[in-house]
Amino acid sequence: MSRHERPSLNVDDAIRRRRSVRGFLPDEVPEATLREVFELAQWSPSNCNVQPWTPHIVSGEALKRLRAALVAAGMRDEPIKPDWPADGKFTGVYRERQVGAAQALYGAMGVARNDTVGRKMAYIRNHAFFDAPHAVLIFMPEPFDTREATDIGMYAQTLMLAFTARGIASCAQGALGLFPDIAREHLEVPNHYKLLFGISFGYEDRDVKANAARVDRAKIDDAVRFHR
Repeated sequence: MSRHERPSLNVDDAIRRRRSVRGFLPDEVPEATLREVFELAQWSPSNCNVQPWTPHIVSGEALKRLRAALVAAGMRDEPIKPDWPADGKFTGVYRERQVGAAQALYGAMGVARNDTVGRKMAYIRNHAFFDAPHAVLIFMPEPFDTREATDIGMYAQTLMLAFTARGIASCAQGALGLFPDIAREHLEVPNHYKLLFGISFGYEDRDVKANAARVDRAKIDDAVRFHR
């Protein structure tokens, strides 16, 4: 066991401890652990067992090159060209939750609401994978659509819980799906594979201010309906 890892957690603890981490140490996750986690995630459920996920794990020099290209696109305000709509607006309680999460994050970082430069640089950190030593970009081949995308959501949750159980932090990022052409070019992925999102992962850097942010969850009676 490496100095970063700890004994595996049970599933309840892993669910409660998993959170979005936005600052990582440079230390890489051992290759054997990577293979173990991704093999475990293969047991995720999917409709008719089609297993529609196509994850591309990026580390080392490949990650540095992709990071540089994505950061450059963000810094020059290149228009986004996601494979899936990314311009939806939240309303009502969903907007309230979005604002609450943003206030917690920017508050922890000390970035004021009117600090446009600070907010842009905080956003660009998404494209830099929050300095994580690894990322996984998850593609889905055509003609799969919404039904199969829900399967990939279950795959991603399984993956992140397996990470958490081993002391590995992660952050699922829709922002990593905003420039799919750049990702396909760098990873040599055919055009008929559409990028949904990415997950940055590694060992948490607790000195990063953003990692002090915490968000809550809706009470069960506000979210769940029981029918008898």
